[in-house]
Amino acid sequence: MFDFVHEKKRLVQIVLLLIILPFAFWGVDSYRKSGGGDAPATVNGEKISQQELDNALRQQQDKMRELMGANFDPSVFDSSEVKRVILDNLVGQRLLNMQARSVGLTISDEQLAQIIAGIDAFQKDGKFDKQRYETLLKSQNMSPLMFESRVKQELSTRQLMDAYTQNGYSSQSTADKLIRLNEQQRVVSMAPLSPESFLKQAKVEESAVKEYFDRNQKEFQAPERVRAEYVIFSAATLQSQVTVDQSEIKKYYEDHLSEFGSPEQRKAAHILISVAANAPEAEKLAAKTKAEDILQQVKHAPTKFAELARQYSQDPGSAANGGDLGFFGHGMMVKPFDDAAFKLMVGEVSGLVQSDFGFHIIKLLAVKEGKTPALDTVKSTIAQRLKVQKAEDRFTELAEKFSNAVYEQSDSLKPAAELVKAPVQQVAWLAKGQIGVAPWTDKALQALFSDEVIKNKRNTAAIEIAPSTLLAARILEHKPASTLPFAEVAVSIRQKLLRQQAQELAVKQGQALLAQLQHGEKVSLEWKTAQPVTRSQHAGMDNEMARLVFQANAVQLPVYVGMENMQGGYVLARIDSVKEVELIDDVKRARYLQQLRKMTGDELLQAFLADAKKHASISMKSFSAGEKGQ
Repeated sequence: MFDFVHEKKRLVQIVLLLIILPFAFWGVDSYRKSGGGDAPATVNGEKISQQELDNALRQQQDKMRELMGANFDPSVFDSSEVKRVILDNLVGQRLLNMQARSVGLTISDEQLAQIIAGIDAFQKDGKFDKQRYETLLKSQNMSPLMFESRVKQELSTRQLMDAYTQNGYSSQSTADKLIRLNEQQRVVSMAPLSPESFLKQAKVEESAVKEYFDRNQKEFQAPERVRAEYVIFSAATLQSQVTVDQSEIKKYYEDHLSEFGSPEQRKAAHILISVAANAPEAEKLAAKTKAEDILQQVKHAPTKFAELARQYSQDPGSAANGGDLGFFGHGMMVKPFDDAAFKLMVGEVSGLVQSDFGFHIIKLLAVKEGKTPALDTVKSTIAQRLKVQKAEDRFTELAEKFSNAVYEQSDSLKPAAELVKAPVQQVAWLAKGQIGVAPWTDKALQALFSDEVIKNKRNTAAIEIAPSTLLAARILEHKPASTLPFAEVAVSIRQKLLRQQAQELAVKQGQALLAQLQHGEKVSLEWKTAQPVTRSQHAGMDNEMARLVFQANAVQLPVYVGMENMQGGYVLARIDSVKEVELIDDVKRARYLQQLRKMTGDELLQAFLADAKKHASISMKSFSAGEKGQ
């Protein structure tokens, strides 16, 4: 068990990181409450909520924003194709979660406690610190119960994934063949023919330059461009303008004690006789009759509840554990179950409880009383929340005034900028349809290049470029699309045509030299120093050239190959010698076997998912272009 704890500690750290970024976790289990609203997808009757999809989209946006920085364009995520891919990933995750539940993969409370206690973020002076643990989770609007449930589920599903990915197969002979192929060395000399060396032979007539210009007018189009000034107004910038006093912090604390405290938790076990909510009445009656019979057995022998749950319960996720569902708080179970469980005394057994999943018999096993932290321990968290809230309120209050100022005083951005205490900024030339220049989203550029803004020299409307972020702009200078004059581009056309001709001459010469070399003729070439290369390690050699080198029949050496260089010109290669792998040591073989088994294991997992999707009942909504999340 301690090996398990050590191996999974890193996974939980990743889970924690993903929580701190907005992250779409899979549902706690089929008895937990799902989010409201229309579900973008259902998988075997379980809904994937709009909130899950929105969170998954936000997570991907955060990753892209971190990778691309100022070049990030959030409008990319308005694409129906992107949303479809993310939703399909959530469907795959849900199928894995269902399978993990169906085969009874669980993590014990003891294992979970040891894993979480080993996370550095929750430690103080090298030891687990409960207060630090709860404070960190609360800063992310998450209770320990929610976090622990999600970690349990992630680890359970990981066990299923590991069953596939860590059980791929490869024979020793396959690994040996791959080693010999991958690590065979070929000593190669290169002789590049650059187009620059043929430029003196290239000749281009003036008429050819003019003809190229006339035939390729689109190539010489200067796009419509503008220079602009703009103002950005956002809730984030308002945070520095708001203050929070101690009385506000105290009032918020008193009004949200249940949010900051650890709520009462109950541990229960159940026996489920399942029947669908829309099943025929005859089926419901049969299920109820069976459940009543089991309830009588429980009443006659309450100490055998766990044994009876293992024997009769139709909940695959808990039956093997005697019906034990672990600890949960108010609102985490479906309402009929939740209401019944929170009315029981410890050791008491309920009557029949009907939910959308069937008929439950519930036994309360234990109760954890709720706890409330001292104000000082959550003061900084509350202060930040209030700042964000005040900034959002102030933004909402000023947004309409900002929009009105931009519209009503449309010949200047200064009044709107002074209203929200934001600077007027300038941007150099922007081209119509240009992408990847923050903060200019597609919508912002469309507004900037509209007839109203260009012809009438008015401000754009206030445009939302991100949540709680508005941008307004006006044009300082406009240049319409135009064809560059021939005199301005003649030199560049001539250079282009000369290089094209030089390239053709280099390729023609290279092909002729290759034919001579392959026929055993001697030619004068400047060969570079020979270098050993392998299929996987061939620095300085184009991938296509490496493919040709290792495809060449090396029975009689030297062997020559050649190809047109992607960077220009032609390149010849001479294979001087071949060095085979003579001895394969156990360490190398083990490394290759591990990689091959991982590859085949990953293929097994993908095959399982493909098969699961094929046999599952899945419905997914279609997205229209530009559709926003709810």
